[in-house]
Amino acid sequence: MLEFLTRLFSRESSSSKDIAKERLRLVLVHDRAGVSPQLLQALKSELIKVISNYMEIDESGLEVNLESNDNQVALIANIPIKQMKRLPENVVSTL
Repeated sequence: MLEFLTRLFSRESSSSKDIAKERLRLVLVHDRAGVSPQLLQALKSELIKVISNYMEIDESGLEVNLESNDNQVALIANIPIKQMKRLPENVVSTL
């Protein structure tokens, strides 16, 4: 998870201080949101199940995180898509 954030913000090298600070920030975000690691894992499993109905995804690359801005918490999901699935005609007609 930290590696993803490091790549996202293009930090080539980080000191241990920066890494510890980022870990602490993530812990605080999860704490403030009232989300346990178990709940986050359950959410990730449900996302995989639902999204897999419509597209083939790379589950090993899936990342689900919470980010905090001011007094709001956002769910951020990075879901690598391998390919789209064709929907049955009866499903397409109801959309």
